[in-house]
Amino acid sequence: MPHVLHIELSRNPVNAFSAEFRRQYGALFDRIVSEGRDVHAAVLSSAIPKLFTAGIDLTDAAKITTGGLHGGAKVDSARSSLASLQDIKDFHYAISAPERCPLPVIVAVHGLVFGLGIDIISACDVRYAAEGSQFSIKEVDIGLAADVGTLAYLPKITGNHSLMREMAYSAAIFSVADAERMGLISRVVPGGHTKVVAAALALAGVISGKSPIAVSGTKRILLHSRDHSIADNLEYTAAWNAAALQTQDIPEALVAVKARRAPKFAPLWNAKL
Repeated sequence: MPHVLHIELSRNPVNAFSAEFRRQYGALFDRIVSEGRDVHAAVLSSAIPKLFTAGIDLTDAAKITTGGLHGGAKVDSARSSLASLQDIKDFHYAISAPERCPLPVIVAVHGLVFGLGIDIISACDVRYAAEGSQFSIKEVDIGLAADVGTLAYLPKITGNHSLMREMAYSAAIFSVADAERMGLISRVVPGGHTKVVAAALALAGVISGKSPIAVSGTKRILLHSRDHSIADNLEYTAAWNAAALQTQDIPEALVAVKARRAPKFAPLWNAKL
């Protein structure tokens, strides 16, 4: 499919996120821009048929709490805390990569979406789930408040705060129907892995036919709107579109409509490979 990047999580047996796996995950999204890829939309899914992800690799989680990611040297608690702070910030940076990416990221989940899985999907633009998917904000079960994005994003992206808090406090497994009722996902797709990925790719295909300047600008303005007042966002939008209105995508779109053909838009970036 032209201009659509399909990213699959593939770390057997359950897509558990180790330190290296999450670094590669974040770097992949950043490479879209750094390499000048002509991508207009991305789909994130799992290559493992039975689930999306079981969350963080618990071996790595144990290393973080004991300072094991920084070798065996003994340090005082202040230095240990600073090291942990950097670990957490690095974690945030990797998992928030879909939001940092200047194009829409659609996530298609199936099976289990536990712990870190909620952090991952919360940083994406659009969330689809196969029927039968199960979710859990699992961190309290290992003695920790979720700290990689879930508790930051969910109050912004969900409409049912009572249900969201119930699940966050209890670590209960909740259904795809609850996820939809909460506002965590926008669509429940009948069927399993293959069907939900196909639905996400279909949406990505529609988006990829639009002006990449318009779509990228829409994402940036929506993100700004989430965290700012209406007045501030209108000021930001005016500044953004003062530049964006110079695009050749507008005359190309108008000519294409008149000629009853698909528009042909230039890439957002010059290829750097």
